[in-house]
Amino acid sequence: MSIKGIIMVEKEYKILTINPGSTSTKIAVYENEQELFRKTIDHDLEELSKYKVVADQLPLRKQAILDCLKVMNFSLAQLAAVSGRGGGGLPPVKKGAYRVNPVMVDQLVHRNYSDHASNLGALLAYDIGNGLHIPAYIYDAVAVDELMDVARLSGLPELPRVSRCHVLNMRAVALKVAEKMYKNVEELNIIVTHMGGGVTSSIINKGRLIDLIADDEGPYSPERAGRVQCRKLIDLCFSGKHNRWSATRRVKGEGGLVAYLGTNSALAVEEKIKNGDEYAKLVYYGMAYQVAKGIGELATVVNGKVDVIILTGAVAHSKMMTEWITERVSFIAPVEIMPGENEMEALALGVLRVLRGQETANEFVEN
Repeated sequence: MSIKGIIMVEKEYKILTINPGSTSTKIAVYENEQELFRKTIDHDLEELSKYKVVADQLPLRKQAILDCLKVMNFSLAQLAAVSGRGGGGLPPVKKGAYRVNPVMVDQLVHRNYSDHASNLGALLAYDIGNGLHIPAYIYDAVAVDELMDVARLSGLPELPRVSRCHVLNMRAVALKVAEKMYKNVEELNIIVTHMGGGVTSSIINKGRLIDLIADDEGPYSPERAGRVQCRKLIDLCFSGKHNRWSATRRVKGEGGLVAYLGTNSALAVEEKIKNGDEYAKLVYYGMAYQVAKGIGELATVVNGKVDVIILTGAVAHSKMMTEWITERVSFIAPVEIMPGENEMEALALGVLRVLRGQETANEFVEN
């Protein structure tokens, strides 16, 4: 681009993104908006089980990342920043970017709200960034909280509803669909349903995520039981068959499709259906039915004034599932199918906006 005879060259920023899961760590390297490569690093479950808390896995996972980048012949000296997944172990935070600082690290290591693998995103980004003397960030953390006060009421004062959902991917697809509609996200009311191992839905009202259905209060999913009747759950917990760990595992990990059909794979379930398994069809259809109910529930939050409904996540690749849901909710608003996860891209592009001065990163302080 030339201005008054001067050639303006866009500055190149290379960003490493890190998204830890329970048994794997996904990484990608971006140069500005362009993805250069991405890799999934699988970790040995037996090796991970040796660590008492997730934070103790940091050296193992860091070395695996460095080894992977070495195999890719990528020099860390090229990096301008590191962007990690913002975990659910944080207290409520604002949307957008946070620079990872010692206060956040201390929170995640010593006082986290949930000992989840996603907490390692910030820890890994900080450790790698520190060694290179470059900034580390998180973006749209799981703990982003913009709920309306009325949405926090649960029915029991000691159990307020909290904001925990797939914020990173939800905001990423909302921004993409708004752009496709030639609108700003602040002009729209958008319902986003993310369907992965768990299912969460949110209503984004003029750019603000004001209410949601978490993975334990809505539809069942490949691995989650979702909303179950409270009295029956209490009876199960006190039946003598479960301790706290096994009861939690039953509803989160062994629920949903796993409980009914013995698999968390939508592809495997669809294969059963194609082979004439009517029970598999009922269970799979039941999941679509409950997802649609949740979307209808969130539509009431904005008095039915919904501009678009987005179905995203890995299960959104299932044409059978998305068609069943669309049949039930298309009367509310047009439905956009955006399968897969945009999390690595969202981590990179969010930090890129910070590096370019288009966004300002928040500062994490003691809660």
